[in-house]
Amino acid sequence: MKKIAILFILFTTIPSIKAQQDSRVITTGVPFLLVAADARAAGLADQGVATSADAFSQQWNPAKYAFATDAQGFTASYTPYLTDLVNDISLGQANYYKRFGDDGRSAFAVSLRYFGLGEIEFRREAEDVPVIVKPNELALDGSYALKLSEKFSMAVAGRYIRSQLRFPTESGGDAKPASTFAVDIAGFYQGEETALADFNGRLRLGFNFQNLGPKINYDAGASDDDSANFLPANMRLGGGYDFIFDEYNKVSVSVELAKLLVPTPQSADLDGDGLVTSPEEIALRDENNAAYNKVNWVSGIFKSFGDAPGGFSEELQEFTYSVGAEYVYQDAFAMRLGYFNESPEKGARKFFSLGAGFKYNVVKVDVSYLFSASKVKNPLENTLRFSLTFNFGDKYEEY
Repeated sequence: MKKIAILFILFTTIPSIKAQQDSRVITTGVPFLLVAADARAAGLADQGVATSADAFSQQWNPAKYAFATDAQGFTASYTPYLTDLVNDISLGQANYYKRFGDDGRSAFAVSLRYFGLGEIEFRREAEDVPVIVKPNELALDGSYALKLSEKFSMAVAGRYIRSQLRFPTESGGDAKPASTFAVDIAGFYQGEETALADFNGRLRLGFNFQNLGPKINYDAGASDDDSANFLPANMRLGGGYDFIFDEYNKVSVSVELAKLLVPTPQSADLDGDGLVTSPEEIALRDENNAAYNKVNWVSGIFKSFGDAPGGFSEELQEFTYSVGAEYVYQDAFAMRLGYFNESPEKGARKFFSLGAGFKYNVVKVDVSYLFSASKVKNPLENTLRFSLTFNFGDKYEEY
């Protein structure tokens, strides 16, 4: 019953709020694609585009697989969601990768992400026998990475996306799941270990253009222009540096910038009071929404860099940033911390994260925990996330 009440409040209050407020927060379909599914990245405040390669690189930068030190790896992770409200919503992920070719210059990987929204009851009257449904979303990925030089690799990934949020009603209707596809284009640079004054160092850089693909249409039978949602196309740019003190101790610091490659909703607030209430403002809002829906996904990528109503300053607000640090002892134990920041005008996500990793033989276990630093409650607040990795096969040196 609690979940029914939550969904009822969300679906009934959000439209009325949007009708009165002039929000320019960018929203997309299938947002679960941007949730950190593995505990290592979560412990570093949702970053992984320029960190060292691991078996979970598929979500962050598949080009890193060409620099993996193990020939093969398999992973599984579990992330509870909205734990303060319900206990059956979660995100799960499984990955597999393999390096091959001359000196392991190539790598392929596959992964499955599954977002289950638990059980939801539908009923007209309180005494009716409920109809129980289990909405869910999933993404099935495949990627190929290739070293173009000893220090640089690139990768391309394909993604099938399926969202089952529609269900039949007593009056009938189409309940087919929405689906679409997307691609990622990524690159990764890993420098040589360089001797400095009292330690050795190594530079890493990475980029990933994620979820580039056609809109997803949740309303069967409606035209794409009228009802389809942009995918969470995203640009990630990052850099990191390893401070290698000796063969046992290493500290890595990293920073990452991210921006949605999705157009910004245009303002209909003519008098600057933050509300859309007058007939003129409501008419302009409807006109803006109609024009927004007609933008195709390719044009939307280019428009996203220069369409913010507030100009360049608002474009900068659409970037999120995160910083993280990881201490590793003898490749067997790791401690992590991070900080993530998003503008209050664009979602107001701010949080600190902690994480740890333990490795024994071929098995590695990672955990992470999130502390919100914003007045806006984070759905992953006070959530403990788990990841399990199995690495096996030949070992590759990092040169």
